Formats: sequence, structure tokens, C-alpha cells
Amino acid sequence: MACTGIGLLDPFALLERLGVVQGYTIADLGCGALGHFVFPAAELVGANGRVYAVDVQKSALQRIESEGRREQYWNIQPIWSDVEHPRQTPVPTAGMDLTLIVNALYLSSKPDAWAEEAWRMTKPGGRVLIIDWHPTATPLGPAVAMRREPDAVGELFARAGWTVEADKLETGDHHYAIVCRKPDVFPETQVEFISHPVD
Repeated sequence: MACTGIGLLDPFALLERLGVVQGYTIADLGCGALGHFVFPAAELVGANGRVYAVDVQKSALQRIESEGRREQYWNIQPIWSDVEHPRQTPVPTAGMDLTLIVNALYLSSKPDAWAEEAWRMTKPGGRVLIIDWHPTATPLGPAVAMRREPDAVGELFARAGWTVEADKLETGDHHYAIVCRKPDVFPETQVEFISHPVD
């Protein structure tokens, strides 16, 4: 197995708890060079599924691609993109069963862009899993000033249209997790009636 992570998160347990099964399509935004979630996701979705590994660092994607070939994960597609520019990521619109944002928001100056791009690529009824560092100091992780409060992250995604489902997933001592669902029916959707001329 190619997963060589930092040992703080159990990606298999989290993905299985979210119901990831063979045939799923998943995007990991800001996947990083280690593919801590990419490779477990690729194993769980199987040959009929697909994992889009998205990152702005080309060196990270090169490592993902090399490791994927070595371990024969042919269902991983590395994608170079800056998620902070919505609609620029070449991932199918409304094509993802699950979108992952793991240890990425704390680095972002435009977290709303991440929420928007995740919304675009996730299917109605699909979900996004956001994992980030606890806002208080931990032995590992970034400076406290860089961390985001989970309530603020949940509110940010709610403003983008997401329904917050859970914020109590077990992620260890260093992280928190938020799960949001993209509604099947959007409240703001209205049916417009078009009148036709009568002969």
C-alpha cells in the first residue's frame, strides 16, 4: 500500500465511515505530495472508481503520479490547479460523490473559493469532508494564528449552500472534521413560467 502519511489521521477509517465504496468518484483538493488520503481512497473506490488528486504544487503531483504507477493505482488522476480560482480546476462539474479538503484551509487566504469550487464539482446529494488543525496549540501543526475555528469553517460552507451534517468525526488530538452535504434540491431554485403568444 502506498499510503505514507504523518500518522495523525486514519484515512481508511474516515473514508469508510463516510460510506466510500467501489465505484465512487472522489476529488482531493490540496492533496499534498504524500497522498495521505489519495491512495486509501484509490484502494477503496477500486478499478471502477476514480480519484482526482488536485494540487498547486507540480512536484507534489509528480510524486503522486510516480507512487501511483509503482503501486499500480491506475484510477488516480493528478490535476494541477489553484483551487482559489474557481471553475479553473479540470474536474467534472457535479461529478464527485465526495470532495476532500484536508489540512489545506489553514493555508488559504480565500477559503470561500474552496467552498465554491467544492460545490461546483460535487454531485447533488454528495458530500465534502473538511479536516483541519485544532484552533488551539498542538505539539504538531502550524502556528495558532494560522488556524481556523471549526464553527467559522462550518458557517463559511453553510453560506456557500452546504448543509453541515457532522462536526464530531474522530480525527485524533490534532484535527477536527466537518462533513457537509450538497442538497439534492436547492431552496433558492425557482420555476420560471414562460408565456407564449396566443394565435
